[in-house]
This record gives sequence, C-alpha cells and structure tokens, in this order.
Amino acid sequence: MHSTGWEASEWNLSTGRERAPVRGYVWPAQHPRAAVLLTHGLGEYAGRYVERYHRLIPALVEAGFSVYAYDQRGHGHSEGRRAVVDAAVLVEDHLRVREALRGQPLPVFAFGHSLGGLVTAASVARDPRGLSGVILSSPALLIGENQPSWIKALAPVLARLAPAAPAADLGKGGLSRLAEEVEAYQADPNIFQGQVPALTAASMLRLSETLWPQYARWTLPTLVLHGTADRITDPHGSRRFVEAIAAPDKTLRLVEGGYHELLNDEGREEVRGWILAWLQERTEQPQRA
Repeated sequence: MHSTGWEASEWNLSTGRERAPVRGYVWPAQHPRAAVLLTHGLGEYAGRYVERYHRLIPALVEAGFSVYAYDQRGHGHSEGRRAVVDAAVLVEDHLRVREALRGQPLPVFAFGHSLGGLVTAASVARDPRGLSGVILSSPALLIGENQPSWIKALAPVLARLAPAAPAADLGKGGLSRLAEEVEAYQADPNIFQGQVPALTAASMLRLSETLWPQYARWTLPTLVLHGTADRITDPHGSRRFVEAIAAPDKTLRLVEGGYHELLNDEGREEVRGWILAWLQERTEQPQRA
C-alpha cells in the first residue's frame, strides 16, 4: 500500500504564484479504477475520514479508489478563522479543486458530507463537467425550513455585523447513537466545538434556498444517504432533492433511526457497503470477448 500508517501525501493545489487557500491531500490506490473527491462537514477535517467514519478512506483505497480531499477554509490545516466561512466561497474552492483533478485520467466521483454535501451539490449544480457521479451523506440541503421569516431576514444582518457570533447549536448528541463516537468527536482537538457562526449559518441558508430551482437540470448518477432521526441536517431535504433531480440513475438510502454521522453510527457496516457497492457498480470494466 502506498500510504504508511494511512498518512496522506500532499496534494498541491497551488497554481503558479497563487497559493491555494486550502490544504490538499491524496491517498492513492495501488491499482486505481476511479478517483473520489471527498468534502468534509462543518467543524471537521479531511483526515478524520481515515480513523473515524468506519475508516472510509482506507476502505475506498483498498477497493481501488484513489481519494483526494482537502480541509475547507477555516477547518483543519487550511487558513481562515475557525468555522467562520461563507458557503458561497466554499463552493468556489470546490470548483477550483475539481479543476485540479481534470489532469488525471480516472473517472471522478464527488462525495460530500453535511456542509460538504451542500457545497458539493452547489458545485455540481453549477458545473457538472468532469464528474461521473455524486454521493451525498446527510447533506445540508434544506435549512431553516421551520424558522420564522423574521429570523431568516435577520440572519444576513447579524452575519455582516458579527460574523463569528454563535447562531445555532447543532447538538453533538445528535451525531451518533454510539456514545464512544460522540466522545471521540468531543475529544478531537482538530474539530471546532462551538456553535455555528452567524456568517456560516446565514450563507448556508442563502445558498440552500438558491439551489432548488437548479436541481431539475441535474443528470449525474447520484446516491444520497440520510438517517431518519437526523436532528442536525433535515432528511426531508434529501427526499425532496432526489425527487427534484432529473437523473435517471438516482438512489435514496434512508436509514431508519439513523443519526447524522451514519458511518459513525449503528449500522455503519451496511452504510459503507452501500457506498462501495454503488461506486464499484459504476466503475466496472467491460469484459473482453
């Protein structure tokens, strides 16, 4: 295996004299059949998907998928105030990162979790070129659905005046039904443990609202995973999204009673199996006569 102890190689995303605002990583498969671009959720970082998330990155690499990932701005080893981000800027970063993958010959699949799911969806809705499929894990596609209109109107004002002000408590107990996974999350010094900052919350709300009219043009093969008991992102958003997209190849997997981090939750073996099987089915090599 190329990675000793599953440490990532650096993925240099800088171009010319321009330094990339995000830190990139690659875990190469020995005999790659495709590449997966992984985009993490709010407050976390790319490397967390090595030891946590039922070791998703090692599982992908061992199945023949080279994994490319990066720490989003304000997260992990990337620059920026911790978790204080404009979701629209994160989408621009995602588009630039996808451009960096155009030079390699493998099919590329995009995987996004939570905030990363929203960013991935926005990136793909704007420009689907260069991708062979999309996997969204507990995506934050439907935000503020039950919030009063005056709160939504106030959100951009607060974001402008006090972008780092705490605006929403996600509730860490909603991450997983497994106490040890919640404890591991809370003990991780590389995870932002505070409430969602005002700029982050307001920009996610704005972005999610603008995307719904664009989904009717979505034709890429798509797998969406969501727990029915997710209290952090709304599973109704995943249902509505799958109904809205025009892709003939689309699958919604709802995990009954599942919490937000499905790969850190009960039933994670089955969830990881769905991901691997979906990717393998769409990268099967045709048999020679």
